[in-house]
Amino acid sequence: MRFPKTYRLQTIADIIGCSFVGSPDFPVFGMNEIHVVQEGEIVFVDHPKYYDKALNSNASIILINKDVECPEGKALLISDDPFRDFNKLAIHFRPFQAANQSVADTALIGEGTVLQPNVFVGNHVKIGKNCIIHSNVVINDYCTIGDNVIIHAGTVLGGDAFYFKKRADYFDPLVSCGSVTIENDVTLGALCTIDRGVTGETLIKRGTKIDNQVHIGHDTVIGEMCLIAAQCGIAGCVVIEDHVTLWGQVGTTSGITIGTGAVVSAKSGVSKSLKGNQAYFGVPAEEAREYYKHVAKVKNLVKQ
Repeated sequence: MRFPKTYRLQTIADIIGCSFVGSPDFPVFGMNEIHVVQEGEIVFVDHPKYYDKALNSNASIILINKDVECPEGKALLISDDPFRDFNKLAIHFRPFQAANQSVADTALIGEGTVLQPNVFVGNHVKIGKNCIIHSNVVINDYCTIGDNVIIHAGTVLGGDAFYFKKRADYFDPLVSCGSVTIENDVTLGALCTIDRGVTGETLIKRGTKIDNQVHIGHDTVIGEMCLIAAQCGIAGCVVIEDHVTLWGQVGTTSGITIGTGAVVSAKSGVSKSLKGNQAYFGVPAEEAREYYKHVAKVKNLVKQ
């Protein structure tokens, strides 16, 4: 998430009440998670396992819970609880805005777009031309929808990310301040849920068609001209490249990539990245011909 203007490091440290390493005037452009963080942005890290990854990432400012040597050209924010303070920044720069009407005054809706009864459109939403948004669709704050998009009844765009830190006696949510972007010519079925990015965007690219009751997790990117059948569950931070087909009830773990042109058969569980232009099946999913060979071998063992 980019801030509305450039801030000084000193100002950011004052917001969260922490010390810092670097020039007080060091420029801060925004904040992001480590997999999408860019130069000028803050990333947080609170576990020794990931210190090096964060310090060597694209981030210019590292919010960290240990005194470490500051990499050249970067700055540090030293906090006893980086998770908590990252949430403070999210709330400060993108606070929750309560709605007082079904379509916010700040929403921009293109020519020829139809909103059926009981549609909710939140703050700073952008909807393109010639879309059809069916009844009881919820489009939360900062979502962007392209032209010629169809969204069927009951679908929710921009729910919070399913991202929690386990405390001693409760789960602490990472505050979601990202967005959802739907490109042109996409169709979303009924009762789908598409979570917004934690600080970045969840993206569905041009021409993709999604069936009913599909869940797409935070910061996931779905490529162009994909087909995703009913009841698929796609975790956060997944990359699905162009022309991929997922048949019904496919589930994925987080952080994987499914390559261009891959086809994953129904009820498969994808636990690792898959190469493109192949067919997959099984739990865990593997190349379909190999899976069927295994099935044949098991049947032969039973016959013996």
